[in-house]
Amino acid sequence: MNAKIFSELIEFKAKTASIFPFLLGFGYSLYHYHSVNPLPLAIYFVAMFLFNCFVDIWDNYCDYHKAVDKVGYQKNTNIIGRENLSLSLIRGLLAFFFFISLILGLVVAAMTGWPVFALGLICYAVGIFYAGGPKPLSSLPVGESLSGLTMGYLIFLISVYINSSASFTWNGLTLLQTILVALPNILLIANLMLANNTCDLEEDESNHRYTIVHYIGRKNAVRWWIFAIALAYSAIVLSVILQLLSPIMLFIFTVLPLIVKFAKPYIEKQVKRKTFVCSVKILLLFQLSQVILLFISSLMNKH
Repeated sequence: MNAKIFSELIEFKAKTASIFPFLLGFGYSLYHYHSVNPLPLAIYFVAMFLFNCFVDIWDNYCDYHKAVDKVGYQKNTNIIGRENLSLSLIRGLLAFFFFISLILGLVVAAMTGWPVFALGLICYAVGIFYAGGPKPLSSLPVGESLSGLTMGYLIFLISVYINSSASFTWNGLTLLQTILVALPNILLIANLMLANNTCDLEEDESNHRYTIVHYIGRKNAVRWWIFAIALAYSAIVLSVILQLLSPIMLFIFTVLPLIVKFAKPYIEKQVKRKTFVCSVKILLLFQLSQVILLFISSLMNKH
């Protein structure tokens, strides 16, 4: 297995979906709580990244075994069949990524408290059953929303708590505030999954995977995809009005013309090899802008 195949196996190009919520939580901790806890935060980052690798390999492994289309999908589309990868090697990688991430996660929980263990347990459950089990979450109409909530919110929330556990208060108001700040990530990560499933609609149906796109149709899926982008921007504005974020965050509107440009090809045609990348670009641009502006806000907030 060469580096290119390994990169595709772990879906390296999509790792920003988990890395940026981590950075956003770090930045929000600095801005809102003025605190950082570097050692457990660094260990958590490694654990999170390794588990994300496990989830993507696990997804490919389960899809390979459960494929109904043995020739078209299993042999020619799924990376394990297409590249004739050793199943024993795949199982070895799965064990490595899972247990190392689990051990590191338990270390972080021991250093910071039970909330990290509880939230981590939810992440592990979603990650395992997203592709595994008799009814994988990815084949149901809840896959997109669970991906958005797990990666867009729980990764963010754990990052915030690790840094600010001494002053963090578990109550309804705090949770609502963190959900609002994380909402753009929740929506755009869910959008990434929605775009993927919209492009793969016929392939998913042929393999008995019935995502939300199967139920609402391709046109409505694209309409929601557009609305979610608008809602993400609205969440930024509301967070600034409520003083959860600095007015500096409004500079994220400067990248809106580029996001509109990226969106147009996907809106016109939903093709996996040609326009799915539009959703990846939008997520990357929005998250990168959001994290940079948040760290600038944190620096400005010190003075």
